[in-house]
Amino acid sequence: MALARVVLASGRSVDLCELRMSSTYGGLLEGYPCKPLNDRTIDRLLRSAGQAFAGAPVHLVPPPREYPDQYAGAFGPVEVLPAVTCVGSFRSEALAPAHDRALYRSRLTVVWFQTAPHVPSGCDAEPALRDLPWERLAEDEEL
Repeated sequence: MALARVVLASGRSVDLCELRMSSTYGGLLEGYPCKPLNDRTIDRLLRSAGQAFAGAPVHLVPPPREYPDQYAGAFGPVEVLPAVTCVGSFRSEALAPAHDRALYRSRLTVVWFQTAPHVPSGCDAEPALRDLPWERLAEDEEL
């Protein structure tokens, strides 16, 4: 049973089977949000998503980056990502028309950021998440 169903802009419905949420800067003990820190955070998320959902392709929805007017420290200007980090495992019908719908499904692991801790659902998901080009990114798997 899926946690939620998201309707992509293409009209395809995808099921959210597993969702991991965390605070983007929850473990930041010292320093400040900046490009080097954010890039390392994103790289770590992509690696851990690939390990957690082995075999599934992993896609990053490029996060918006804000640059508040604050003092730039030793690592450059302050750069802030949205507050919530999300890693989701999605499933849908098979991509290849020749694949039996009972024996195949498509899958994709997605990493994205959002401003609040809510489960994406229906047409109310983040616009960047709904714009996923599923047919280009996902892969079919045999059940």
